[in-house]
Amino acid sequence: MISSGQLAGFTVASLVIIVIPGPGVLFVVGRALSHGRRTAVATAAGHAAGNYLVAACVAVGLGALLQRSEQVFTVVKVVGALYLIFIGVQAFRHRNSLEAAIASPAGSPAGSWRALRDGVIVGVTVAFTGPGK
Repeated sequence: MISSGQLAGFTVASLVIIVIPGPGVLFVVGRALSHGRRTAVATAAGHAAGNYLVAACVAVGLGALLQRSEQVFTVVKVVGALYLIFIGVQAFRHRNSLEAAIASPAGSPAGSWRALRDGVIVGVTVAFTGPGK
């Protein structure tokens, strides 16, 4: 049987893990703050689609391949990190002044598709290389 001290420790640890947002959530929040609601919703939908894609890959056995092959796992981690760096560099290169950002519309359809794509890629790479890996 679990003691009350162990239960309390488990409860506190669980609360801390649940409350701290992961990289996917931080990515979506960052997109919401910098690009608006439409882009944030598209990014969140893409992130969810990326997670479902990972679940499908795990269902057909690719998760076991990543678990057993250090080289493939490292490639996925590096590709994900390079893509996040690429997104960050693009954000710095194409940033507008505050006045232009406030005056521009909330998002274009083309921007929404790009946000969806970015969300899928981040969702896939974060899910494969998430916490504890």
